[in-house]
Amino acid sequence: MNPNDDLPQAIPDPIGSPARASESGAPASQEAVLAQFARDYLRDRRSERRWRVFFRLAWLVLVVAVLWLLLAQRQVGTAPNTPHTALVEVRGEIAVDTEASAELMLSALKSAFEDQGAQAVVLRINSPGGSPVQAGIVYDEILRLKAKHGKKVYAVVEEICASGAYYIAAAADEIYVDKASVVGSIGVLMDGFGFTGLMDKLGVERRLITAGANKGMLDPFSPEDEAQRAYAQAMLDQIHRQFIKIVKDGRGKRLKETPETFSGLFWNGEEAVKLGLADHLGSLDYVAREVIKAEEVIDYTPRDNVAERLAKRFGAAMGEGAVKALRSLAPIR
Repeated sequence: MNPNDDLPQAIPDPIGSPARASESGAPASQEAVLAQFARDYLRDRRSERRWRVFFRLAWLVLVVAVLWLLLAQRQVGTAPNTPHTALVEVRGEIAVDTEASAELMLSALKSAFEDQGAQAVVLRINSPGGSPVQAGIVYDEILRLKAKHGKKVYAVVEEICASGAYYIAAAADEIYVDKASVVGSIGVLMDGFGFTGLMDKLGVERRLITAGANKGMLDPFSPEDEAQRAYAQAMLDQIHRQFIKIVKDGRGKRLKETPETFSGLFWNGEEAVKLGLADHLGSLDYVAREVIKAEEVIDYTPRDNVAERLAKRFGAAMGEGAVKALRSLAPIR
């Protein structure tokens, strides 16, 4: 028999025992962490769902707004059949992909001439000129529409009507200007730079490979070739003669030609009237009220609305990567 059997044995306290606390504390801590994680996860999911719904509603509102603007633009562009003066703006540079491109101008002119309520068409001009090709297309179309519909065309100059803009104005039956308007600049130019002297100082060598003796004509990094310069000058002179003929045909006997008339010089509106480059002083309102006798003015000029600007920006963003890829290739012209 064990002598210690009669002694009282130490029984560990099930609550206060350190071993028991450590064993039961770990699961309790893990449960608390898991519960907090679940609460945070559910809160994040609800927040994410709310933002998703918000953005979907925002896109829906944007689409509805774009459709509304497109419909509103169409309704505004519909002219009434009552007697009125049809207005077509010639604004800014005359070139492809501008507000004064031939594509947009022809569309506006066609609509203005075909409207039965339009008593006459007014070209309100604020342009320094631009492409003789674009101006020539507009000029020819004005003459065609005038002959087809029997309506008069009046050009009203505000700030400036120079170069290609005057080319278009020459198709009008009468030209009205402000006394301070800038009118004229009947000439043609081709500009550029020459860097050969600078390249020599910097020790830069130009390496140009062409197939065709004149493919690198007027290259600014190569010495100027006199034969090529003479060819370019002859081409400009020919276009200038075309311009001069257009002006003489349009102005007829009203034109008081001087040695400076076709030199590229320009004049203010008052002098332009004296020289026969313009007919009278007057504004758009004056022409509509006193000349055409149709005081209501309807603008047929195509304009970008908000929807079209958004579409263009979206298209530009989509095409940016393709453009960068193309630019990375060596150009062959």
